[in-house]
Amino acid sequence: MSLTVTPATGMPQRLPAAGTTPRSLVVGLDLSLTSTGIAGNGWTANVRTKTRGDARLRILQIAIADYIKQADLVVMEGPSYGHAHLAGHEDLAGLRVLVRQYCYRHHIPYAVMPPSSLKVYATGNGRASKDGVRAAITDRYGYLTEGAARYDEADAYAAMAAGYDWLGQPLKSVPESHRRALDGCAWPEFLTGGAL
Repeated sequence: MSLTVTPATGMPQRLPAAGTTPRSLVVGLDLSLTSTGIAGNGWTANVRTKTRGDARLRILQIAIADYIKQADLVVMEGPSYGHAHLAGHEDLAGLRVLVRQYCYRHHIPYAVMPPSSLKVYATGNGRASKDGVRAAITDRYGYLTEGAARYDEADAYAAMAAGYDWLGQPLKSVPESHRRALDGCAWPEFLTGGAL
């Protein structure tokens, strides 16, 4: 079994408990079987594993749960249907369902943000490149993602920032041409999660 969890420099060792910070705790996720990006306000992390099958899903679920268990809102990038032919698409869909069900069982509201909406929110362009999203995150929020998971972490940061904006607590001013992306997301009806 192989697992690498890499918190970014400056990330708190312990995440703040929900409701004890001036803002809500929003966590963004860019789910991947090989390099999941995770972001909160001012920090990013990633979970990388080389395992396969059910063991990989379990490792990812446990690691991701550690980051989202205190969240007031989780915003995850949704599937890219244009890449549905890729190997592992069933496991990736399974990972998304596992994360959604974790949120539901633990009463954590979650949203799903289509990849094109994430790109529009970050850059104003639904066809922006990974470099474009990363540069936009650095320019707007002053946060530079680095290393092998830099694009995954930048996507997660964009999802997290969109979540704060949707809550009415934007991290920075975002042009209306970018904010229109919020309309294309599946936001929770209530800011309380499901039932056991």
